[in-house]
Amino acid sequence: MDKTVVVVDDSRTIQMSLELCLKQEGFGVVAAGDGQQGLAAIQKLMDDGQLPALIISDVNMPVMDGLTFIREVKKIPKCKFVPILMLTTESQEDKKNEGKAAGASGWIVKPFQPDQLLSVVKRFVR
Repeated sequence: MDKTVVVVDDSRTIQMSLELCLKQEGFGVVAAGDGQQGLAAIQKLMDDGQLPALIISDVNMPVMDGLTFIREVKKIPKCKFVPILMLTTESQEDKKNEGKAAGASGWIVKPFQPDQLLSVVKRFVR
């Protein structure tokens, strides 16, 4: 599966919504509940010889928040150019700037419309 999206969100409902939306478009999905689990999921993919095509992450999560998660992902040499979308309720400009500085490629505010999300995803994953 060469188009795997790693979804990192502490809301199981959001994980399932994203999974449904992405799988209908032919993407593989690996879900994690926080940034630490997200890093483990990415490592497992890499151990299996794959890289995520895209990562979608929430900002506010327990254990490891989304901004810390992005910074950690960007430290992994093979993941340096993997696009990361932030999917969050946070819409303040300073948070968006902090996300961009950490390495986020895009920002989508919850609640999301599936067609809007897929449109953004398709811009990053061909």
